[in-house]
Amino acid sequence: MADENVLTAEPRAERGSRPAGRLRRAGLVPAVVYGLGGDTVAVKVPSRELTHLLARGANTLITLRLDGGEQLALARQVQRHPTRGDLVHVDFIRVRTDVAVAAEVPVHLVGEPEGVRSGGLLEQLVFGLPVEARPQDIPGSIEADVAALNIGDHLRLADLTIPPGVTPTLEPDALIAQVVAPRVAEVEEEAEAEGEAVEGEVPEGEAAEGAEAAAPEGEAQSGEGGGE
Repeated sequence: MADENVLTAEPRAERGSRPAGRLRRAGLVPAVVYGLGGDTVAVKVPSRELTHLLARGANTLITLRLDGGEQLALARQVQRHPTRGDLVHVDFIRVRTDVAVAAEVPVHLVGEPEGVRSGGLLEQLVFGLPVEARPQDIPGSIEADVAALNIGDHLRLADLTIPPGVTPTLEPDALIAQVVAPRVAEVEEEAEAEGEAVEGEVPEGEAAEGAEAAAPEGEAQSGEGGGE
């Protein structure tokens, strides 16, 4: 796969915002290459080709051609313009096929939960699963089927199908998604519970008044009995 994802990089000598702006206007993206104990090298790469490669996934293994040689790399710290979405800067980290690296794999939920059909809400708590794997083993994404989830059901990491060679760094019981009751229903249940509690209680002021009224009456009866 990496042989198909070839990107030509050229060294760049100028640094700073103005030279970087000129590169972008020329259809190039400023970048750096580092890792595996080598020096950090400032480079420039074609924006169109890099955009095409990144569209295949954030963990796409790229073959960088630089100074007559080739180096496997992963794109990291991809910076884009906040409104236009244009590539602004990219870090490339050198990798080897025999050494595991840390990565984050997108988690995609598929199917409509039974609980949602009953009025519940699907909540996804993990969108990017942190893993460790050799670069060529990192999947583009991990799909999780949530169709069988009812209201109150949970999907945990242990329920996912993880590809061979990939080790998640979260605990097996980590919560990935859940189907919960609508918030409106929860508020109504709380209101009903509070109403029932109030109906069974005697207001504090009324209880005190009742006690005061009962005391004199008892004393009068006691006095009458003494006179007899």
